[in-house]
Amino acid sequence: MAVGLSNGRAAAAADEEARAEVDVLNSRLEKTTQLTKKIQACLGRLEATGERVKSVAGPLNGETTTLQVMGKNIDAVLIAIERLRHPAESKNDEELIIRMGPEKIGLSNYLASIKRITYVLNEMKATNLRSTQQTILDLQRLIKSGNTQLEGEFDKIIRSETPRTIEPLHYITKSKQFPVFPQDRLAKLGQVSSYLSQFHRTSVGAGSSGDPPIVKIYAEIRSQYIATALGNLAAASTTMAKKKNPDAIYRAGTNGIGTYAQAMEGLFLAEYENIRAIFPRDDWSMVLLATCQPSLAELGRTLRELNSHIKAHISTDCYMAYEVVEIVSSLSNNLESRTGELKSSLAASLKPVRETAKASLTELLEDTKRKITGLQMLPPDGAPVPIVSETIQRLQSMVDFLRPISSIMISLGDGGWKSAAAASRGGGVDGIPSLASFDIGADGKEIFAHYCIDTIEMLMASLEMRARVLLQKKSVIGVFIANTVSVVERMIINSDLAPLLESRLQVLDQWTKKAKSFYTETCKDISVHLFDVIHTSRGGQRPTSGQGAVDSASIMKGLGSKDKENIKVKFQAFNTSFDEMVARHKQYHMEREVRQMFAKDMQNMIEPLYNRFWDRYHEVDKGKGKYVKYDKSAIAAVFLTLY
Repeated sequence: MAVGLSNGRAAAAADEEARAEVDVLNSRLEKTTQLTKKIQACLGRLEATGERVKSVAGPLNGETTTLQVMGKNIDAVLIAIERLRHPAESKNDEELIIRMGPEKIGLSNYLASIKRITYVLNEMKATNLRSTQQTILDLQRLIKSGNTQLEGEFDKIIRSETPRTIEPLHYITKSKQFPVFPQDRLAKLGQVSSYLSQFHRTSVGAGSSGDPPIVKIYAEIRSQYIATALGNLAAASTTMAKKKNPDAIYRAGTNGIGTYAQAMEGLFLAEYENIRAIFPRDDWSMVLLATCQPSLAELGRTLRELNSHIKAHISTDCYMAYEVVEIVSSLSNNLESRTGELKSSLAASLKPVRETAKASLTELLEDTKRKITGLQMLPPDGAPVPIVSETIQRLQSMVDFLRPISSIMISLGDGGWKSAAAASRGGGVDGIPSLASFDIGADGKEIFAHYCIDTIEMLMASLEMRARVLLQKKSVIGVFIANTVSVVERMIINSDLAPLLESRLQVLDQWTKKAKSFYTETCKDISVHLFDVIHTSRGGQRPTSGQGAVDSASIMKGLGSKDKENIKVKFQAFNTSFDEMVARHKQYHMEREVRQMFAKDMQNMIEPLYNRFWDRYHEVDKGKGKYVKYDKSAIAAVFLTLY
């Protein structure tokens, strides 16, 4: 019992203690809640205060920033004023340097002084302060004076290094390079050029225009030097064109244009080396063109004068046109590959001569036709006329200029000389080149070979037409044509034309056949006397013909008196005609191969017929020789004398 009471009191005490702890916790929770509310109220008041502070502090911060920027600007102005005060104070020193000039003070120091003045001037212009305007004008005056003295120094150096004249032949004959400026001079000129060129470019926006003054200085001095050096060679080129014998055919290298072009190339390339060392890269083209222009103009004048001479002597001096085309084209290509310039200027100078060279191909054909048409007589013995060898010699001479002629042929186009001839007679429409002239795969040598063949065919056709009118006799016409063919063929085979034309000479075969046809017309007339028509009696035996041995005596016995008389007449007629033919053959002028050809043709046509006739009827005069003048061996011997 006592134990139970004790346990109850203990439980009651524990509950009481738990209630007491709960009460304590509730009390603390209530205090925490009250504290949270107070904190929230404080935060609200603090936020409201912050907004008020922000609205007040914002303008103050902007003002502070403005004041900071203004302060920095003031500091910058003070620093600029301090910088400007120093150059203004040192202006007298720079002016003294400028007045002394680059020669006394030294080029490097002089350029450094001008660059310092230029820098200060740009700084002062940037500040745009009214108080510095007078100083700016003074500095501009100093810079202008300095640039003028630099230009004068540039001019002085150029003139001191430029001789009044040189002898180009000295450098050409000894294979020496034409002179250029010494390296130390090039270095000084390069310094001056670099500064003045840059100054000119930066000044363009301020009203400057045209080429830099130093370009004009350089071009004026050096162009005169080059033109003077080339003057004698230009004059010699035109003087040498006037031959002592106007009818002499021009020969390669006999005009001074080659030396003239060689000297021009050497001088231009030497000048380009100077220009590259002196001027900025962007100015090279401008300076080279300005320097070479007077010499190019003189070249154009020289070529126009040569062109007038060539056109006046086209048949003999057209080859000069071909040579000029090759030489000036080579000059243009060499300068183009080394400098990248002058090609268009040289092409313009060459154009008149090139056009004359192209036109000459047609003109030469027309000239040959005119000469043949104008022939008032031909050799009565059938000898070839000079126009034949002259025409082939012209083609032979062209081979010496095959390179330029090939390029001309390509530009003219295959057969272009025919269309040009038609246009010159009024057959052309607008003179526009044919598509063939633009064939980039054309072979100039092949086209030239076609031109040669056309020339030969024109020559042969024109001569045949003239021979029909003037010679009339077929045998003489045949000899004339055959001689012409022989001369043409021989001159081609024995010259540099052979590689081009030897495989094409079958074009002459038709003329050889025609010549044979004309010449052997007489043989046909003679052969008529060797044809026999024998009348036999009905019971008589017909003479054998071509079978076994022929017994002339038996044949003659079988003939009647009328037939025998007819045979005698035929022998006599043959003898007369044959002797006349032999005499004429020996009187004709024949080339060796022509004489042999005709002799062989005559023998082949007449001898077999005569031998047959002789075999059958030589017993007509019983060996007395009254009617039968030739036996077989005798007539064979006569034919041998014809070869």
